[in-house]
Amino acid sequence: MQSEFNILGISATGLSAQRLRIEIISTNIANSETTRTERGEPYRRKVPVFQELVRNIGGRPENGGVIVKRIYEDPSEFRIVYDPTHPDADENGYVRLPNVNIVREMVDMINAQRAYEANAMAINTTKAMITAALQIGR
Repeated sequence: MQSEFNILGISATGLSAQRLRIEIISTNIANSETTRTERGEPYRRKVPVFQELVRNIGGRPENGGVIVKRIYEDPSEFRIVYDPTHPDADENGYVRLPNVNIVREMVDMINAQRAYEANAMAINTTKAMITAALQIGR
């Protein structure tokens, strides 16, 4: 039974990581037209970095799932468009827009949703296996 509970824990960390990833992608999409933040520059796309969580069980390292190691800002260039009527346009009429590509964000969102669903399915399958094992002992 111990390994089944480890599977539940690993899948739970996957659910949490993918949920955070979806939240970050949603924030990126919501700010895809934000031309001025508190820092006075356009919004920068944020990207989560995952890392394997290694636990020391019985003196030996074992996979314990995944954690979000950090969230970094994508350093790629801002998009530049010509719109002299925009309040944040420079003296030449160009506006710097966030480095958020909606198509990339949507692809990442689909990927994160599928990973979330896979972790949820692993939890449900493990719960069914545990239930079946408990029924054998009756």
